[in-house]
Amino acid sequence: MPRMDMSVSGRARNEATKRRLMSAALVAIPFAFPAHAEQQSADVSSKQQELRGLEDTMGAAQERARKLEEQLIDHAAARERLNGALIDATLRLQETETRAAEIEERLSTLTENERKIVSSLDSRRALIMEILTVLQRMGRRPPPALMARPQEILEAVRASLALGAVLPQMRAEARQLQRDLTELEQVRDGVRREQNLLGEQRASLKAQRERLAPMIAERQEALSTAQSALKAEQERARSLAQRATSLKDLIARMEAESVAAQRAAEAARKADEERAAAQAKLSEQERLKALSAPFKDPARLAPAVAFVDLKGRLPAPASGSIVRRFGAPDGFGGKERGLSIAARENGVVIAPCDGWIAFSGPYRSYGQLLIINVGGGYYVVLAGMSRTNVNVGQFVLAGEPVASMGDGTAQTAATIAIGAKQPILYVEFRKDGASIDSGPWWAKSDSRKVGG
Repeated sequence: MPRMDMSVSGRARNEATKRRLMSAALVAIPFAFPAHAEQQSADVSSKQQELRGLEDTMGAAQERARKLEEQLIDHAAARERLNGALIDATLRLQETETRAAEIEERLSTLTENERKIVSSLDSRRALIMEILTVLQRMGRRPPPALMARPQEILEAVRASLALGAVLPQMRAEARQLQRDLTELEQVRDGVRREQNLLGEQRASLKAQRERLAPMIAERQEALSTAQSALKAEQERARSLAQRATSLKDLIARMEAESVAAQRAAEAARKADEERAAAQAKLSEQERLKALSAPFKDPARLAPAVAFVDLKGRLPAPASGSIVRRFGAPDGFGGKERGLSIAARENGVVIAPCDGWIAFSGPYRSYGQLLIINVGGGYYVVLAGMSRTNVNVGQFVLAGEPVASMGDGTAQTAATIAIGAKQPILYVEFRKDGASIDSGPWWAKSDSRKVGG
């Protein structure tokens, strides 16, 4: 029994101890919980601040993105306006150059007619003097008195008999002289009118060129964001041109060693792929609609249609008449690989189609040379200019001004071969490294121009 009491007493003591510990724990809880709650509150506050910071950063980033997007839209709109203005101004300038050329042609014809009439009159000078002398004598000398001066009557009779014999011939000559003199006066009036018109057209050309120059400068300034990089590319192109042995070699070297030309080639390849994929999804009607207006959108950044689909649609690169065609004898035992156009002095040269500039600069005896990568393995070569105003890698639209002709004093291979005193624009189309006939591509709108 005592042992049992001791056991009961021990259990009682243990229970009392547990109750004391639990009471101590319960007493401690109110003091421990606030510290934990404060820590959690601090963590939540920190996370909230971090979240607000992230939200602010995201908001700022979204605002910057919005502003950049607006700037891109503004730049695209400005580029579209500038492109449209450039193409319109260049078209008007080319039309004025064509009118001036037509006036010069009419003036040349009138001057030649005047020369022929004057030469004819000079060759009949003696006969004309005789006719004029007889007519003057008949007009100034009245018939002599019948009885007072019989000798004079006899001389008059003899003169009348002689005049009667030659009068029919003189009458015909006098009428011809009248017609010639009337025509000469009309021709000289025409010459004066055409000279006045030509003066007006030349003044208009000067004014239009002065308006076009700052627009071209603005376009190039917008494109040339890094002048040092541009100069390096120009030097690179000049170095490659000195080493190239042919146009094929020059194109290959540029696309292998020039960063800008590489970008142009890659852009042309990518545009071909994207256009082919897009056209595969179009119906035949939609495709024909796209082909009907390939140059309509001035904001385009790649050709709207493939170059091979542009046959019969390309505008002439310069105002002038053809002096040599593809395949004609070149005077050295070979055949012409391009087209030669007798251009106006200081005439504007446009890009005949969309494409990327693969080369821009002087090359051998070509003068200033431009090579345009138009996609699909095709290249358009323009040579003989005095100045180019586009850079390697730049995308140009059909109708954009890309160069200007000189006054014809600079001797290029084309001017020497033709013996021309005026500037000659040489145009060559190339496909996969070989020259091809450009004839099927030109628009047939004007027989005097390339399309004829």
